[in-house]
Amino acid sequence: MNPAPTPAPVQWNNRALFYLLWPLIIEQILMVTMGIADTVMVSFVGEHAVSGVSLVDVINNLLILTFAALGTGGAVVVSQYIGRRDTKSSATAARQLIYTNGIISLVITIATLILHTGILRLVYGNAAPDVMKAAQTYFWITALSYPFLALYNSAAALFRAMGNSRVPMLIALLVNAINIGGNAVFIFGFHIGVAGAGLATLLSRGAAAAILLSMLIAGSYRSSPASLKGITTFRLEPRMIHNILNIGIPSGVENSMFQFGKIMVSRIFTSFGTAAIAANAITSSINSLFFMPGQAFGLAILTVIGQYIGAGDYKEAKGYTVKILKLCYATLIALTAFIFIFADPLIGLFHLSDEAHGLAKSYILAYCIAAPIFWPLAFTLPNALRAAGDARYCMVVSIITMWLVRVSAAYCLAYPLGFGSVGAWMAMGLDFVARAAFYTTRWVRGKWQEKRVISGQ
Repeated sequence: MNPAPTPAPVQWNNRALFYLLWPLIIEQILMVTMGIADTVMVSFVGEHAVSGVSLVDVINNLLILTFAALGTGGAVVVSQYIGRRDTKSSATAARQLIYTNGIISLVITIATLILHTGILRLVYGNAAPDVMKAAQTYFWITALSYPFLALYNSAAALFRAMGNSRVPMLIALLVNAINIGGNAVFIFGFHIGVAGAGLATLLSRGAAAAILLSMLIAGSYRSSPASLKGITTFRLEPRMIHNILNIGIPSGVENSMFQFGKIMVSRIFTSFGTAAIAANAITSSINSLFFMPGQAFGLAILTVIGQYIGAGDYKEAKGYTVKILKLCYATLIALTAFIFIFADPLIGLFHLSDEAHGLAKSYILAYCIAAPIFWPLAFTLPNALRAAGDARYCMVVSIITMWLVRVSAAYCLAYPLGFGSVGAWMAMGLDFVARAAFYTTRWVRGKWQEKRVISGQ
């Protein structure tokens, strides 16, 4: 076996970090605004259309998280090889990520196309006939986009692994433009309702995947560390796929269980009436916009820390983790202060009843107490652990805290302890605290430094 190449020092500085971060923040915000735009435009078709699309999106989000998790696994492996300056291995890992995510997405697509009606009836059997019909149409069409979505997520992860977040941001802008434009043409021009929304999603994801893949296959990226040159010569590398899945599978399970937990907590609001449901939906929408910068810092950590760990430079890995966490804290404190100060006008944009408005303000207060203190340690820091290969620990902690803290505490606070629906948001804060405690302890003790993702570390 040839000895592992001696890596040159990884070069990150404040300027490079800035140019990595700001496109990531914009890209994450664009991901949320696309969903909001979809909901607004579909609402013109009728309540049955909005309801059908929203029901399918709950299922689609689970699959999106699965594809994103595999992208995370690929990004960690590629980043570490880039840190070692092993361009041949990083390019091999890039191709294996595309193969793996592509094959898995094809299997899921075929299964969904065959079983989509049965899945919907199993999960939403009590839905009204017009809602169910809209959901079936939207589910079938969007299922066709799964392979494109998987390839798009994988290719975007590869660009980020190379430290290039500007290209995925520009593609996210294109996706938004095609999706919104497609909605306008199909919904308002051709009047084909939810089918039009599904077609717009299919076209936008197809275009994004085609552009990103073509850039990595040809042109100036042919000599890049994540080049897909030669991808048409299909060849699976079991060892490399194992490395990717070693990060991707725990991340996928973690994301799925997290989403299931959120669904269980959301059921609490249905028992407190329409005002609580509406207030929770609006508060979640407001908060999602402000969580996106935090998600961007987490993606930056995967790239930067992954490269330093690949180079064996744990001192710089620790230093840049602290630096990115400080930036995350500063950003979230500023955003949380904005939410707190302007809570009334922000909630007022949605024209809620006085009862729902008051509940939404209470939910936001619960969020503002916990988020700026604990969110970065609960959701950004674990990406540093994943970048080191400690994904299984993150999965176990996430599942334990979601079900034993957030879900359990939400029901206890809401019902026996009498806090009502506000208790669900208080439980979210307790979940932040528990996660932060576990991940910080793991990081300080340094157990993550014993993990190995690629051979020769």
